[in-house]
Amino acid sequence: MDIAFSINKIPIRLTDERWYHISIGHPEIAGYYFEILECIEKPDAIYEGKLGELIATKNIFKLNDKFVVVVYKEVSENDGFIITAYLSNK
Repeated sequence: MDIAFSINKIPIRLTDERWYHISIGHPEIAGYYFEILECIEKPDAIYEGKLGELIATKNIFKLNDKFVVVVYKEVSENDGFIITAYLSNK
């Protein structure tokens, strides 16, 4: 398990179970583990989801026209977790 700190200074967990879910469900992002963590810590933009989740996006130079998108939840001031992550061109 790794932790990235959101722009709100909340520790966001990327658990082994979530990484398995992400890498199996979205195999195109399986090689971008550290970029997912970077997207949490240094996003280009953050959007609020319909159920209180946050959606961070980051354009990674080596991906050209694609963005890393990370959906996560800040549960308290001391805890949060990644729900999913994927690549998008929008």
